[in-house]
Amino acid sequence: MPEAKIELSHRSPWELLVATILSAQCTDQRVNQVTPALFTRYKTPSELAKARVPDVEAIIRSTGFFKSKAKNIVACSQVLTERFGQRVPERMDDLVTLPGVGRKTANVLLGQAFGQPAIVVDTHVKRVANRLDLTRSEDPVQIEQDLQQLLPSSQWTSVSQRLLLHGRYICLARRPLCGRCSIYDDCYAREKLPR
Repeated sequence: MPEAKIELSHRSPWELLVATILSAQCTDQRVNQVTPALFTRYKTPSELAKARVPDVEAIIRSTGFFKSKAKNIVACSQVLTERFGQRVPERMDDLVTLPGVGRKTANVLLGQAFGQPAIVVDTHVKRVANRLDLTRSEDPVQIEQDLQQLLPSSQWTSVSQRLLLHGRYICLARRPLCGRCSIYDDCYAREKLPR
C-alpha cells in the first residue's frame, strides 16, 4: 500500500477528531455517511458544544453506541471551546483530557492532522503486528512502544496506517486473504493459509 491514507473524510483537525470518536466499533464508510449531516448542522466546535445530545444522537444513530458517542462529542466540543479556544490541541497530554479521546484517537490526530510521528494501535494493527512477530503483546500501549522501538519515528504514522489497512482488507481476523498478501513470506501467523 504505497499510499496508505486515512479513510475518514475530514476537512479540519476538529472534523477528524469527531469522526475518529464516531469510528469506534463502526466502519469508516458508515462514519463518512453520517458526518456530512453532522457538520452541516454543527459547523464549529462551539456550535456542537451547544447542541442538545438527543439531536446529535438522531444524526449519528447508525454508527452504533450513539448515546455515549453523542454525549462524548458534545462534551469534547465543550472542552475544546472552553479550554482550547475551539482548536484541537497538538499534544498527547492535552488530547487525552478530552471526553471520548484515548491514546488511539490522540495518535490519529497527532499523525494525520498534525504530521507528528504517531503509532495508532487499533484491533487491525494489533492483529497484524502480532502475526508479523513485531510484538508479542496484546496491550495497545506496549504494542505502540514495541513498534516505536523497531521503526524510525519518521515512519511511525505511515507504517501504522499501512498495518491498519492491511489488517482491514487483507489480514482479516477470521479468514486472512493469504493468497492476496504481498508480505506473505514475512508472516509468522498460526492462521497463515497455504497459497
